[in-house]
Amino acid sequence: MEILEEIIQGCIKYDMQSQTKLYKLFMQPMFLICLRYCSNREEAEEVLQEGFMKVFDFIHQYNHQGPLEGWMRQIMIHCAFRKYRNNRSLHPVVDITTTEIAGTAHEEILSRLATKELIDMIQQLPPAYRMVFNLFVFEKMKHREIAELLGIAEGTSKSNLSAARYILQKAVSFSLQSSKINYK
Repeated sequence: MEILEEIIQGCIKYDMQSQTKLYKLFMQPMFLICLRYCSNREEAEEVLQEGFMKVFDFIHQYNHQGPLEGWMRQIMIHCAFRKYRNNRSLHPVVDITTTEIAGTAHEEILSRLATKELIDMIQQLPPAYRMVFNLFVFEKMKHREIAELLGIAEGTSKSNLSAARYILQKAVSFSLQSSKINYK
């Protein structure tokens, strides 16, 4: 922990070596977060770079109340939101009122898929669905909070989550069927 504190203090002083060390320490987990929220690798890289610039600009505000990684995670998510909001007019929120999802053994399915495949599937979701899905599943936010954050109705958040789950279920099912065919 002493080493991390030294790196943080160096970043506060805008020391390039400290910034490089911090980047190398947290680049991988922060990039995975960005990948979940973005449509493709290039967009995720843009968000990651913007996020680290914000981290370096505001690291003096880190109050050590929780892990540095959690604080940085919130910055990355905020940068992804900003990118989503700026492109929002290109991606309207679709309100699907009814979507039926068949029950599945989620752990079994997930254990058979690689993390990269799952991230690719999440990236293929329409942007509004992807945002709601990530916020609900990974950030454990309530629909009311998601609706406020994204400027949509709570019912729209619920229906977008339902639609995202349905699309992912179809993608997972297709992937599993394809892998059975390939292994025969």
